[in-house]
Amino acid sequence: MRTNNKHVKNVIISVYFILIVFAILLATVFKAFSTLTESSFLTFSLIVLGFAVLFFLVHFISKYFEYDSDGLKVKITNKGLLLSDYFNYREKTIEFEKAHLVAFKYKDYIFYKTLVVVIKPSKGAPKKSVFNVTLVSRKKRKYIKQSLSKMIKHNQKT
Repeated sequence: MRTNNKHVKNVIISVYFILIVFAILLATVFKAFSTLTESSFLTFSLIVLGFAVLFFLVHFISKYFEYDSDGLKVKITNKGLLLSDYFNYREKTIEFEKAHLVAFKYKDYIFYKTLVVVIKPSKGAPKKSVFNVTLVSRKKRKYIKQSLSKMIKHNQKT
């Protein structure tokens, strides 16, 4: 089974565009925020800090996810959505044989969802890998869960 969340890239670009427009809007109506505090520097700092937090939160959450379990091996990839065509600055890939899968678990935080995969190589201790699946649809996460459960069930029989 192959799945990914490539359609989300346009949504994230739109969110960044809205954030930039919002920052420009705040910069133009900066005087209206002078009622918050008497210090204009403090007001400006609060606005910049709020914008920076939103920007980095979106940057942290927005990751491309790809799952491929066709063949004898499973390949799971996470990488940044923006600029990933030019830089592999946030890429995390794991490839393992289906027989080496020990366990997996979805963790659901408020705005962040992860997939934790535990594999046991032929030699050594089990290795845990965490992947960001926040922008993967619920339906696709369900299919991934079914695929991984089927592998674990097959591994327990043998």
